[in-house]
Amino acid sequence: MGAALPVTYRPLGAEEDALLLEASLGNFNWKTPLFTPDQVLRRPDLARYTRVDPDRGDFGVVAQQRGEPVGVAWALYLPADAPGYGWIDPVTPEFCVWVDEPWRGRGIGRLLTRQLLAAARARLIPRLSLSVDRRNMRAKMLYMDLGFVPVPGGETYGVLLWTSPGM
Repeated sequence: MGAALPVTYRPLGAEEDALLLEASLGNFNWKTPLFTPDQVLRRPDLARYTRVDPDRGDFGVVAQQRGEPVGVAWALYLPADAPGYGWIDPVTPEFCVWVDEPWRGRGIGRLLTRQLLAAARARLIPRLSLSVDRRNMRAKMLYMDLGFVPVPGGETYGVLLWTSPGM
């Protein structure tokens, strides 16, 4: 039996709404099924995570094997009148990451996060925020290990903030 093919990484495209819907569903339903795809798309507070808009600066990275996505990390510039759960301000993109269930535990989430942080530094983005369920200690510890820190007052949605070193 041959060795497994490596996971490769590529930029997230602007027309990958289906992937972001799958990823958002995975994130919203991480512990238990709460939402269907239709429910996510009908709720503005959830649907905003299912699409990127490169014109406002949104960007992301896709992990894939054999050309098929196995994970994605993306950052959204959300406006004050439509903030996300990890929203800090309109100039701080909100970060999301998801790895498909069969691929978890292989370091892909960590690598996706590192790649997205590197992309943020290359774009001279000084900060990224995120929201993590307080019960998801595995994810919270990953983010904190990569430099995210809790935001005072952001406990309700588990808001964490990353600041680029040297910026």
